[in-house]
Amino acid sequence: MGRILAIDYGRKRTGLAVTDELRIIATPLDTVPSGKTIDFLKNYAASNPVDCFVVGESKDLRNNPSESSRFIEPFVKALKREFPAILVERIDERFTSVIASRAIRESGLKKKERQDKGLVDRVSAVLILQSYMESSKLSSQNQS
Repeated sequence: MGRILAIDYGRKRTGLAVTDELRIIATPLDTVPSGKTIDFLKNYAASNPVDCFVVGESKDLRNNPSESSRFIEPFVKALKREFPAILVERIDERFTSVIASRAIRESGLKKKERQDKGLVDRVSAVLILQSYMESSKLSSQNQS
């Protein structure tokens, strides 16, 4: 069984998170410059089976595409073109950065560690992945 890899695509940086092989646990993977995300994913997928990419879908409070959608949508098209055999799913990412920032603040990390800008991106990707895993579990339970 391949892994599920979550992508919190941003203008400058992209946070990545991945499941274990059994798809039980979501863990942070890395933060990469957004322009290098596809290359990073090619290298990762070459040595790790990936069945699905989950990309955060940026929406505003009225459920319309947010400002950052204009950067994310071209990335999603490139992702599908580069990895035609891997499923690409979208999931609402509203408030993941806010929740991630709060979790980091409350985690007890030292101030120097909290200043790592990529940390919020990685934690946001974990939140996206956990949300996807929970929604997948609920939908499979409802089909039973």
